[in-house]
Amino acid sequence: MDEPGVPPVARARAAAGALFFDEDGRVMIVQPSYKPQRDIPGGVVEPGETPYEACVREVGEELGIQPPIGRLLVADWAPSVKYGDLILFVFDGGVLGADVLERIFFSDNELTSFAFHPVDEVDEVVSERLALRVKAAAAARELGGSTYLEYGRAVPG
Repeated sequence: MDEPGVPPVARARAAAGALFFDEDGRVMIVQPSYKPQRDIPGGVVEPGETPYEACVREVGEELGIQPPIGRLLVADWAPSVKYGDLILFVFDGGVLGADVLERIFFSDNELTSFAFHPVDEVDEVVSERLALRVKAAAAARELGGSTYLEYGRAVPG
């Protein structure tokens, strides 16, 4: 609740996900069971949890695997009409070899499938904002850095 005389502040929700690649350099895109849009593995940060912890937990819950999660690739300020102020964190999930891929199972039934897509073709399978975020994350990974985005676009541009 806002205090009288104190200006309101943003109360952003946070979500975190991992960008996984196959041995051919394609990015993993998943199909959630609860919405028609495809996504990357991840989910909402719970109270008392860091974005990194949320990413690790969500990957385990959704894919049934615990691969090492690497550094932050992207932080994206991406408010929406539906969710309000929102900041999205994307971490480097690295390359998943065939041995790890064969162990994937949808332990919590939040996902129904996954597939790998060339990074330059993700706009064909995900929303525009997510495609921008995925491409920025893949570029940051390639360059060994991190990127701050607003609405999927680098700032400063």
